[in-house]
Amino acid sequence: MYVAVKGGERAIDNAHDWLAEERRGDPGIAELSVAQIREQLALAVNRVMAEGSLYDPDLAALAIKQARGDLIEAVFLIRAYRTTLPRIGASRPVDTGAMVCDRRISATFKDAPGGQVLGPTFDYTHRLLDFKLAAEGEAPEAPASAPQTAPMPRITEYLDRDGLIQREEPAEDTPPDLTRAPMEFPANRALRLQALTRGDEGFVLGMAYSTQRGYGRNHPFVGELRIGAVSVEMDIPELGFAIEIGEVRLTECETVNQFTGSKTEPPQFTRGYGLAFGQTERKAISMALVDRSLRWEELGEDDTGAPAQDAEFVLYHCDNIQASGFLEHIKLPHYVDFQSELELIRKIRAEAEAAMARAAAE
Repeated sequence: MYVAVKGGERAIDNAHDWLAEERRGDPGIAELSVAQIREQLALAVNRVMAEGSLYDPDLAALAIKQARGDLIEAVFLIRAYRTTLPRIGASRPVDTGAMVCDRRISATFKDAPGGQVLGPTFDYTHRLLDFKLAAEGEAPEAPASAPQTAPMPRITEYLDRDGLIQREEPAEDTPPDLTRAPMEFPANRALRLQALTRGDEGFVLGMAYSTQRGYGRNHPFVGELRIGAVSVEMDIPELGFAIEIGEVRLTECETVNQFTGSKTEPPQFTRGYGLAFGQTERKAISMALVDRSLRWEELGEDDTGAPAQDAEFVLYHCDNIQASGFLEHIKLPHYVDFQSELELIRKIRAEAEAAMARAAAE
């Protein structure tokens, strides 16, 4: 460990105090409450929950407040807190087919069975600043709408009836848990999807965008995007059956992708899949594109060398906590390392100058 100066602990304490003062801001302005952040910055809360692997809107809002709006720092706080929680069991896989949808759209069928539900979306806004929000007036009244209660069939089920889309059978084995064991390669699809769910939204978006631009031959259609609440059930050994322990809000995306066939598979459509906590559409769609790109080997496709086809590159670099930790550690004292580099450069320069002097003398 490096000890820069005496009194370093006092300097650190003062830095913490200064940070707390900066976090609070002008004391003449009302302080943001956790409830305000949870309700009015919901999309930021959703991202922190997804990348922090912990579904708790209140804790995610608290982390955002503590991190002064730095979402990666907030994710770090949530993951650190998550490690302190006891593990009492595992839930059953959630049934997203029974999701109570607030939003459900398809880009493949206009008259989708069950109907299109636009829901709360930025898709049709003009992206112009609304200065009325600065006036802090009353919230607009939401239009009356009947809640969707009947299950909405999946779009891909209709393609599956005619054998036009690759059929996927559920795995029999319990998938590995990335939060409890380190990443291992080759990583199966369940492990890859876990890593993408926890991955930085911007990085996963960049990888998805690269596949659309030709780095990975990925031409997707959004078969279905749905957002809503699903029940979480857990088996209770003492009771002998499962009980509902709560519900979570999820965003799920299934893409339909062109596939001309290979030596092992006939021509058909294939799927990409994305799932994340809360309303996180950009993340779920990006996940689905990258998921499909990473499936090149199992589908018998050629490796084009695209970054999004390289599982090690994508999965090792999508985790913003690992990335920021390695990046930010270079701010810490490296005095000894730098001094050795400095001495090496001086020695090399001296030798080079001596060689030049000898050459000039000859």
